[in-house]
Amino acid sequence: MKIGYVKISERGEMNRLLAALAEEMEAKGRRLAGAVQYDIECAPEGKCDMDLRILPEGQIVRISQSLGEGSRGCRLDPVALEEAVGLTEGQLNTGQPDVVIINKFGKHEAEGRGFRSTIALALEKEVPVLVGVNETNYPAFDEFTGGEAVNAGNSLQALRDWVQG
Repeated sequence: MKIGYVKISERGEMNRLLAALAEEMEAKGRRLAGAVQYDIECAPEGKCDMDLRILPEGQIVRISQSLGEGSRGCRLDPVALEEAVGLTEGQLNTGQPDVVIINKFGKHEAEGRGFRSTIALALEKEVPVLVGVNETNYPAFDEFTGGEAVNAGNSLQALRDWVQG
């Protein structure tokens, strides 16, 4: 089982790093599956829209929903997230990628939903998986992986090395 994680606390930095890695790998002809997140800023003080780009096809799925000004609830659109999961698992079932990149092991994954099944499917197929995880959900991620995940680093070079290693 080869599973690595990226943990960066700066807002949006983990998404930018994983997206940059995916773009670089695609340019080099590597076969990818998974999803990377692009945050679209709505306003300087507002919350951003969250779009997932499904690898390798490039289909965009908006996983955030607008709840209106002043709202405080979770903006994740669970139906859109599950659509992204289905598209990603479809890629895994129709080909053998070199690596799977998952933008985040978040609250839904910690609760047994979201990309959790995708990660498990990739590992069953012996495809390396690289996952973004935040401090809040790290304990659930560590439990899910049985402590087998390794910190792949937090720079583009470190992630290149992890993928090649």
